[in-house]
Amino acid sequence: MGFRSEEMCLAQLFLQSGSAYDCISELGEMGLVEFRDVMNVFVCSWIRYLLREIRKANLAVPEAEIPPVAPAPKNVLEIMEQLQRLEVELSEVAKNKEKLQRNLLELTEYTHMLRITHTFMHSRSRVSSLGPQYEEFPSLETESVTGCTSMQRLGAKLGFISGLIQRVKVEAFERMLWRVCKGYTILSYAEVDESLADLDTGEINKNVVFLISFWGDQIGQKVQKICDCYHCHLYPHPETDEERADVMDSLRTRIHDLQNVLHRTEDYLKQVLHKASESAHSWVLQVKKMKAIYHILNLCSFDVTNKCLIAEVWCPVSDLANLRRTLEEGSRKGDATVPSFVNRIPSSDTPPTLLRSNKFTSGFQSIVEAYGVGDYREASPAPYTIITFPFLFAVMFGDLGHGSVMTLFALWMVLTEKDHKRRRPGNQVWTTFFDGRYIILMMGLFSIYTGLIYNDCFSKSLNIFGSAWSVKAMFTKQEWTNETLQTNALLTLDPNVSGVFSGPYPLGIDPIWNMAVNRLTFLNSYKMKMSVIIGVIHMSFGVVLSVFNHLHFRQKFKIYLLFLPELLFLLCLFGYLVFMIFYKWLAFSVRDSQLAPSILIHFINMFLMQESATTPLYPGQIGLQVFLVVVALLSVPVLLFGRPLYLYWLHHGGKSLGVHRGYERVRRVSEEDLSPSVVHDEEEGLSDSGGPREFDFGDVFLHQAIHTIEYCLGCVSNTASYLRLWALSLAHAQLSEVLWAMVMRLGLRMSSRLGVLFLVPVFSVFALLTISILLVMEGLSAFLHALRLHWVEFQNKFYSGTGVKFAPFDFSLLPSVFEQDGLL
Repeated sequence: MGFRSEEMCLAQLFLQSGSAYDCISELGEMGLVEFRDVMNVFVCSWIRYLLREIRKANLAVPEAEIPPVAPAPKNVLEIMEQLQRLEVELSEVAKNKEKLQRNLLELTEYTHMLRITHTFMHSRSRVSSLGPQYEEFPSLETESVTGCTSMQRLGAKLGFISGLIQRVKVEAFERMLWRVCKGYTILSYAEVDESLADLDTGEINKNVVFLISFWGDQIGQKVQKICDCYHCHLYPHPETDEERADVMDSLRTRIHDLQNVLHRTEDYLKQVLHKASESAHSWVLQVKKMKAIYHILNLCSFDVTNKCLIAEVWCPVSDLANLRRTLEEGSRKGDATVPSFVNRIPSSDTPPTLLRSNKFTSGFQSIVEAYGVGDYREASPAPYTIITFPFLFAVMFGDLGHGSVMTLFALWMVLTEKDHKRRRPGNQVWTTFFDGRYIILMMGLFSIYTGLIYNDCFSKSLNIFGSAWSVKAMFTKQEWTNETLQTNALLTLDPNVSGVFSGPYPLGIDPIWNMAVNRLTFLNSYKMKMSVIIGVIHMSFGVVLSVFNHLHFRQKFKIYLLFLPELLFLLCLFGYLVFMIFYKWLAFSVRDSQLAPSILIHFINMFLMQESATTPLYPGQIGLQVFLVVVALLSVPVLLFGRPLYLYWLHHGGKSLGVHRGYERVRRVSEEDLSPSVVHDEEEGLSDSGGPREFDFGDVFLHQAIHTIEYCLGCVSNTASYLRLWALSLAHAQLSEVLWAMVMRLGLRMSSRLGVLFLVPVFSVFALLTISILLVMEGLSAFLHALRLHWVEFQNKFYSGTGVKFAPFDFSLLPSVFEQDGLL
């Protein structure tokens, strides 16, 4: 990770048509360049040269002819042929399996029909009359018998039609038979116990077996048409019991054979699919690479001979040598007679921003880029964020115990990162935690440090070096007596007494403050002043970093007209506040601490320019304060009018003061310019077309006025915003103390033998609440506040974040279909 983005250049790639595919493939493997659309808006996306090849790769089916431009290599074509053969084989096996399943269903239905209709025939043979159906309709029985007798005299033969029908259609089917056949039929039906799949739709339905007895061919034809209308599955009905038994035996044999064949077919299909699944991931990657390569080739244009493709790319200057070697390797693989080459060209367009990062710095870089991608060659706050972000988090989260737990959790993720990457968990929350493992590790380490400074471990202090306060000296000097102990509920240690206070604690806050009644008052004063000091230093550092941008882009006038007024305004007011804090700490000792004046009162009187009723901090304080206020006020008009007046003078023939007329700043938009019409072309006096442009003083002045008001008011609000360090640190410490007092102390107070058993659930509840409230919720709150302090209070002093991120053509960045579907 660098302190500013890498230097980029615009280059043209001249790719021979025979080796263009291989060259682009090699560039995708290396991830060196970002392609620009040379054809731009002049050619629509649906009529470009290689659209047919992209569609072909999307379908994964090769066509007969090879495309005349940029043909795919043999290995890709072999994969396409393998996919075609696999598709044909799977299609044939699937068709055969479907046919076998249909035959098995038909035989199963036929078996149920024979079994159930056999009971119908036996029940009819046991009655002497025509059957119980006609007992329900006496008039019809006579008519049916008459019709039957007359048909028998004419030689009419009794016929049977049997089959299966869906259960929901039975009532309508029976009613239709009665109306059409006028009672010359006998219908018997019974429901099948087993649910069967429909042969046409594949749905599981309840079916009914029916047997229709009729006389005459005309009635049989009508019954046949009705059955076809209701989509009945008809099967031949045997005339004798011997024939029925033979058919049943034959059906059992055929069903058994079909089941064996289906079982073998499914095993073969599983084998084919398992073998294909082993290569499916590589096939998908090859096809996606092929589509990506043809998409990139569609961004190229042809030369006048239509034998060479020309591509424009952004490339880091440090990678130009690697780019040339990659093109030579692609030309060698493509057996090109003329090698492809690269030509660097000048450009006035703004290059993309490239900041290289590794697994440690990528998380901090993501924090910065969430605010905005930096401008080209702009100073990056990411290297400083590695230290300042976890430090500000730890100031709010400082606890030795909580920081240790967080560090152990992050260290476990760091040590097992290879296993986590192989597993590829689908939980987005866990993936976010894992990506920020090094951020969590740094936050935990800094929290341990601030916990030692606060001397706070699960709301308890650690007496590592021994307290510097002594009670014995108070009795030795006869400041305390037995009567004092009996008559006073609270006792005060006087550091003015010799031997009571021997010096500051070696590291952090003395543990005796954990027992003091005024502990909260002392810590509030300490943390509030610490927050102001950290905030002013952090903001001043951001202002100082803007100098590196001005010097790098050779804009010296901004050092005098922007940087110096901003720094003077900040330091003369709030820098002086920090000075008074340190001066009061150093100038007043224990003996004269009662005479120390209030810093807040002196700071207010500084703006009122009047003498304070309290004792001054040092001689000549009033004169110095008036001078600092005057300097701060004078820096405002310089900040407001300086840049607009200088640009106005420059565009009317004045001599440039360190304005670089080179490539790097022709199109870069500065952080204070809010409109594309007022870019740094103003400083060059150029329009978008390169010619002279009219200077708009009002527009420039308006933008500078907005910047001035925002900065001056922001110095006040941003300084107050850093008080969140004090507030959240206090809240975290108080929550930790409440949790210890209301949960853990209950288990520790029990002195009986059952106290050990009771301590187990108490500790479990304490651990659960500590992790869920103090680590997760409080940790997330401190993380968000530290994020805001970096984005608003620190980065806006020098970082614009209006750039475009460098997006190289890299196969490793291609999303996988398996990952999107959750199959990996």
